[in-house]
Amino acid sequence: MTLSVVIPVYNERTTVETLLARVQSTGLADEIVVIDDGSGDGTRDLLQQIASRTPGLRLILQPRNLGKGAAVRAGIQAATGDLILIQDADLEYDPRDYPTLLAPILDGRAEVVYGSRFLGGARRSTMFWHMVANQLLTLMTNILYNSILTDMETGYKLFRREVIQALPLRSSRFDIEPEITAKLLKRRVRVFEVAISFNPREYSEGKKIHFQDAFHAVWALLRYRFSD
Repeated sequence: MTLSVVIPVYNERTTVETLLARVQSTGLADEIVVIDDGSGDGTRDLLQQIASRTPGLRLILQPRNLGKGAAVRAGIQAATGDLILIQDADLEYDPRDYPTLLAPILDGRAEVVYGSRFLGGARRSTMFWHMVANQLLTLMTNILYNSILTDMETGYKLFRREVIQALPLRSSRFDIEPEITAKLLKRRVRVFEVAISFNPREYSEGKKIHFQDAFHAVWALLRYRFSD
């Protein structure tokens, strides 16, 4: 099976080149789709330079900042691999976990794999209240959709291409995560979780998601429980 890695990027000039090198060093990505979401810090120019010298890297330039969800949707529709993996550009998630993520699909157990930050993998000890918010949102997901996930909001989600491209996704912000999860669970897609490592950055290091995004996630979970 071929693997497309979809990387939404917004103002990540200090990390994106390192991240792309790490993705390539795995030797597992057949296609890398990078979506620049209207960066204004020099990221876009840097990505154009990298793309010009990197075979297998496709660069999509959004006309302006449309949100992570819009970038993810654009990348998913552009990807051509048998499998599609979402990869953030901020170095919080480690591409060395790719083999772990791929295993349940390659051995036929799953159609979708989530990399869970709460199954015992190595992680940096910081951002307590974000962990609490993530766990509360996951609990809400499990109650509404009768599931046993440990990390609904994870940035590591791996899909069979036909599964994710068939979902009618609409979210343009961080609520893309609960929308994807809600629609997968309603369709009874086989979702597995595996333990991954996690290196969360703090706001001083450029973290973008905020507590108000949790309210958008709650609304998305409720909305998509009762409509598609």
